[in-house]
Amino acid sequence: MKHSIDLAQAPPTGPEMAQAISNCVHCGFCLPACPTYQVLGEELDSPRGRIFLMKEALEHQLPVSEVMTYVDKCLGCMACVTACPSGVEYGELLTPFRDMAQATPPSRDRFHRLRRFLALSTLPYPGRLRLALKLAVLTRPFQRTIPKGLQPLTQLVPESLPRSRPLPQTFTPEGPVRARVALVTGCAQTVLAPGINWATVRVLLANGVEVLTPFRQACCGALDMHAGRGDKARILAQNLCTALPQDVDAILTNAAGCGSGIHEYPLLFKNTSFAEEATRVAQRSQDVSRFLVELGDLCPLQLPKGQKVTYHDACHLQHAQQVASEPRMLLEQVDGLELVELGLSGFCCGSAGIYNIEQPATARELGTLKAQQVLDTQADVVATGNIGCQTQIQHHLRACGSDIPVRHTMQILADALTQHKET
Repeated sequence: MKHSIDLAQAPPTGPEMAQAISNCVHCGFCLPACPTYQVLGEELDSPRGRIFLMKEALEHQLPVSEVMTYVDKCLGCMACVTACPSGVEYGELLTPFRDMAQATPPSRDRFHRLRRFLALSTLPYPGRLRLALKLAVLTRPFQRTIPKGLQPLTQLVPESLPRSRPLPQTFTPEGPVRARVALVTGCAQTVLAPGINWATVRVLLANGVEVLTPFRQACCGALDMHAGRGDKARILAQNLCTALPQDVDAILTNAAGCGSGIHEYPLLFKNTSFAEEATRVAQRSQDVSRFLVELGDLCPLQLPKGQKVTYHDACHLQHAQQVASEPRMLLEQVDGLELVELGLSGFCCGSAGIYNIEQPATARELGTLKAQQVLDTQADVVATGNIGCQTQIQHHLRACGSDIPVRHTMQILADALTQHKET
């Protein structure tokens, strides 16, 4: 007997979910692209396996809680979307399904639940995160006494925190203004690596771009959205949209997760009174690397000769936003920089929002693999476009005994500005 999805009981995104399911022909092209399938080796831990399970749950043939055991292990990296010849929009099924499943969550152990609660209660809120990290740094000497179930949280705590560096709300270039943009500054990034935003501003100013950084902007909601907490994500997303100015040429992001989350706003707010505004923000949003390439005629960039840089594609840049060539094009414009390709560059590093906190074993395998790929390049620096990737790769490089720095693409470009002025 053939069953069908009961759209009356599905969320407003039911038609998109049904379309994603119907487009999947189970060809298997997604299998080699899927990091969890490669690590776990189970069909049900592959995109087509999860699509089958979610279809069964939506048709009331399997309990949602049972299906979530496998859906929980999905990174949401969207590598399957890039690999799929049938155009399956896997994200339009995965994110709404996780949201719908919150009513019947899987049986997670108590430490998993606690790690998830702590991550989602601190990461989107800079003030809370800074306080939590300061407390966590104090516990570093007692790492071995911390329950094993909480160590995935404490192991990722940096050795020290950079000082807070709030951005002014307006930056105006010295010369002619070529464009006017609003910059989404992020939440965890402002605590873990505030230098990324400052570097982004410097690069934009050097190229004649006026930058607005609205003071009251908050988390974009991506972490909650991808964790299945749609209601919370909508609150945060609406707050961000309201804070962003309308009289700008573009809304720029410099964190892959934020950019991907904002591009999902039309789905998040479908059939709500805020749908039109959410769609407007999503359509005007783009990654800073793409904006700079499209702006063109960029100022000269120069680094000391012989600096070898390898570039890691953040999943939510390459697969979710189709931004892959642009960061490389920018790096290749730097005189004195040698760009070397990274093996398995588009393969997820295991960060994936809070994945390395929720699924530490799989994330550890992926992080170690990524670190080894970096070491094989013999690069001096790793460039990437996402704070989560930066933290994850740096952690696993250090675990391998390497001190290769992992930096945002904009930080490398900002350094090249300084070097050029000095020479």
